Amino acid sequence: MNRFTLAVVATIAGSGTAMAGGLDRSGQNIDIIFETGTVAELSFGYVSPSVDGVDQAGVATGEVADSFIQGSLAYKQQINDQLSFAIIVDQPYGADIQYSAASPVLGGTSALVNTTSVTGMLRYKLNDRFSVHGGMRAQTLAAKVTLDGLAYGGPFPVGRSGYSPNFEKDLSYGYQVGAAYEIPEIALRLAVTYFSEIDHDLRTTENFAAGVTNTPVTTPQAINISFQTGIAKDTLAFASFRYADYTVTKVRPRLLGGTSLTDIDTARDYTIGVGRRFNDQFSGAVSLNYSHGGPDDLVSPLGPTDGRYGITLSGSYQVTDAVKISGGINYSRLGDARPKTNPPNVARANFDGNSLIGVGFKIGYRF
Repeated sequence: MNRFTLAVVATIAGSGTAMAGGLDRSGQNIDIIFETGTVAELSFGYVSPSVDGVDQAGVATGEVADSFIQGSLAYKQQINDQLSFAIIVDQPYGADIQYSAASPVLGGTSALVNTTSVTGMLRYKLNDRFSVHGGMRAQTLAAKVTLDGLAYGGPFPVGRSGYSPNFEKDLSYGYQVGAAYEIPEIALRLAVTYFSEIDHDLRTTENFAAGVTNTPVTTPQAINISFQTGIAKDTLAFASFRYADYTVTKVRPRLLGGTSLTDIDTARDYTIGVGRRFNDQFSGAVSLNYSHGGPDDLVSPLGPTDGRYGITLSGSYQVTDAVKISGGINYSRLGDARPKTNPPNVARANFDGNSLIGVGFKIGYRF
């Protein structure tokens, strides 16, 4: 059952985690390290959000969240009976927000965040039940933000309207460490992985100031917990939880005088589901996902949603002994939110009834 379980559960990540809590997109999935033998996987995801609202003036904001494509590449090799290693390339965090110029309150406000991460890790099996894993992560981060519209109080220096800092790409490093307990006979596995913070120092240019400064930005520490177990012949139950501490993610360029561009709630993301192998070639799964919103519905205009809940359908097909293809589709409702500016801490628009559709595709090759 193990090969079936891993293929179905891993597919969910490609179509279900994008636009989860905070800036999370990939969910930093490391399940390939638990595969048997030597495996390579190539994954793609496409997410189409529908996010719009009405500003204080009663004018539509337009569709503020652009569709995007996610990609990842992973390779795992078994060195001996106890030791294996994996390399994972993914895009852990991101944002692509743009308010329509027709909105007098927030028109022109935008945020673009891009990251790429390369993770190298080892897994060592202490015995048939217990294993430990860990390694290093190299991550790039770049961003561009614009604050515009009447919500930002008019042109600088009276307000911040039209203010547009650009943050150049920076490379920095972190680590991850974890452990797992398994009972292979019933496809049971409990895995816990800790991901460290990564501190970036971004060269910054601001359109209302000459010269270049550096802006420190920290991506969050996170904990992933995943569980799966067989509950009947060819049937698997699974669940996962991700915690990411976004309270450390503050962006304070020089001209804002200590005010952060970001105001991101700590992310708590849950998934629960069941999978089944129908025959030697085809397996399927269904899961529910939930992301906890903040303490209230006041959010940053650069992230105008507040939690989400949805459903994912996924499946895998064993084409040959070496090749497996997997796919999934996720539909999620996004929590209602009221974008604010701070100061003052007041709502500038209302967003409700929003949703997203995500699809994921993966091809795996077993050597």
